[in-house]
Amino acid sequence: MKAWQRPDIPAITPDLRLPRVHDTATGGLVEVGPDADAAQQARLYVCGITPYDATHLGHANTYVAFDLLHRTWLDAGLDVHYTQNVTDVDDPLLERAEATGVDWVDLAEEQTQLFRTDMEALRVIPPADYVGAVESIDLVTDLIQRLIPTGLVYQVEDPEFPDWYFATGQAPGAGEVAHLDREAALAIFGERGGDPDRPGKRDALDCLVWRLAREGEPSWESPLGAGRPGWHIECAAIALEHLGEAFDVQGGGSDLVFPHHEMSASEARAATGQPFARAFVHGGMVGYEGEKMSKSKGNLVLVSKLRAAGVDPMAIRLVLLDHHYRSDWEYTDADLARATERLAAWRAIANNPTAFPAGETVAAIRDALRDDLDAPAALAAVDAWVAASAAVDSDETESVNEVLTLVDSLLGVRI
Repeated sequence: MKAWQRPDIPAITPDLRLPRVHDTATGGLVEVGPDADAAQQARLYVCGITPYDATHLGHANTYVAFDLLHRTWLDAGLDVHYTQNVTDVDDPLLERAEATGVDWVDLAEEQTQLFRTDMEALRVIPPADYVGAVESIDLVTDLIQRLIPTGLVYQVEDPEFPDWYFATGQAPGAGEVAHLDREAALAIFGERGGDPDRPGKRDALDCLVWRLAREGEPSWESPLGAGRPGWHIECAAIALEHLGEAFDVQGGGSDLVFPHHEMSASEARAATGQPFARAFVHGGMVGYEGEKMSKSKGNLVLVSKLRAAGVDPMAIRLVLLDHHYRSDWEYTDADLARATERLAAWRAIANNPTAFPAGETVAAIRDALRDDLDAPAALAAVDAWVAASAAVDSDETESVNEVLTLVDSLLGVRI
């Protein structure tokens, strides 16, 4: 599957320090990046969209957050191998296609293309591997067959549809990402695509890995029987194929901590004997009108609609950067007004050769992003420099270029 066009990123002298980010599994800040034998390549997997609706600010918040990590690694002089999936066959997509009368393949392609267009407008660096579930069927079935001898994959006791499941609680390292007790895990599992009440399972928390074909649903022939993949095993298979074992960061929104990241990690670890990722990093949720922004609630602020209304994509990006990536926050029109004013002030300095020296500001931006991707602190450093520049009368064209080049390359904001 084709990703979007890579933005032009100005070359800058690197700062070789690695960033520290919050690891959900350990609950603390950890330094993330390649170990000594990884040939200076950082490896990142971020869970992608299920393409049945347009990109809202909650999606964009996640992908801009991990774009910051990507850019900070590049600033540290590293090569970055970034993989992202597209769940282009799943229940929500099929349900939306049936409700709208659109072929599910056409709907998936249409919404995937819209997502690509939005990401390109927001100057998000594309993944090296942009991989759909449909094109990964063989990867999934191979991984399931690899797991069968462990005794952790089994078929439910159902004479009509003996689907294949993974025995989550029996897997090595189970619970090490989310650290939930059973009661909490069961509640969340049911809310987030799980089927705790499915008859025939060994345990209510066991997760689907291969759904056997039903009439009217897409399916693919396989050694497991005709069917389609479960969600969690999809990401496990794609990540292992493209990034290998124990890659640096598994990323996504905080709503993916459980069950998705917990179960993907358990499946992969059961197959390889190694940790899935060395750090699990999660972005916060974006709300609107008092609730989490989500397709199911319909309270969406769509990136494409903002752009169609004439909003500068760099203002949208600044809205997102103005909130720490791990925070939960609620979008209001005031966010966009503040970002638009900030963008105008930054662009005004680009046309003014008088400026405050750049050294402290450049250091502050880099320090902020290496400290758990603290974009609000980085934006504040630029604001302070812009304000200080308005109070001086010295020719500092070089300083203007230095700060705005770093803003472009590291924060992703094109002035």
